[in-house]
Amino acid sequence: MDDQFRVRRDAFLRKIGVHPVVMGILNLTPDSFSDGGRFPTPAAAVAHAHKLFADGADIVDVGGESTRPDATAVAAGDEWTRVEPFLAAMARHPDKPLSIDTYKASIAARALKLGAVLVNDVWGLQKDDAMADAVAEGEAAVVIMHNRAEKDETIDIVSDIRRFFDRSLERAARAGIPLERIILDPGIAFAKSSRQNRDVIERLGELRGYGLPLLVGVSRKAFLGSLMEGSVEATLTGTIAANLAAAAQGAAIFRVHDVAEHVAALKVFGALGVGSAQAESQAR
Repeated sequence: MDDQFRVRRDAFLRKIGVHPVVMGILNLTPDSFSDGGRFPTPAAAVAHAHKLFADGADIVDVGGESTRPDATAVAAGDEWTRVEPFLAAMARHPDKPLSIDTYKASIAARALKLGAVLVNDVWGLQKDDAMADAVAEGEAAVVIMHNRAEKDETIDIVSDIRRFFDRSLERAARAGIPLERIILDPGIAFAKSSRQNRDVIERLGELRGYGLPLLVGVSRKAFLGSLMEGSVEATLTGTIAANLAAAAQGAAIFRVHDVAEHVAALKVFGALGVGSAQAESQAR
């Protein structure tokens, strides 16, 4: 990988832990649960990416396949057709780091060649056996997200997450992915009940023992609506509240649709010193 790529990757990674990192969401899909079909042309997608960066995003996460429950699987060729024009256009803006949201190694490898610096894998290197090698060979950073084939309300979800992470980290080590390039995501709202989603946020601090940055993605998730009287769907208010709760438990990266609002909320949160006080309490 060329030096320019490494500079972009490392500049992004250095932000983690210095301040809350905001990852803007860009779905180039017709069927994503919140914003599917909103960006039908490469020009529209590029314009929105620039808005996300202008609003304060540290990185933009682009995906060409919906991962919502019951979404239709997309062939690799179709997924690439959706994301390639956007990635090619954004290659002219090397100062704006991109992440590729995919569980397919072939898509990840091609996206890295077009300048993406991070692979966001919703199956944590466990769906495609070639993914860990693709990340390692591309010298990319990676988000390892917890997922399950199906929901099971009887299990201790945090214990399940830890077992999943242990398997994924073994794969990463075998492939030669350095720990300093790994981010963990507990996969809130992926094959989890509403109670389990709340458990993950409440017990997020239990995952800090890995010594790796924690990413949370609760933006506009349906389970948030059930926590607000009279609300049938997730709202911005609920999303911000959940992200601040996660920040208090040690989350470092926040994957969101509404970037400007989260940048402002997290700035106030940091100024109040709530996160640092929580971290000190947990360390005792």
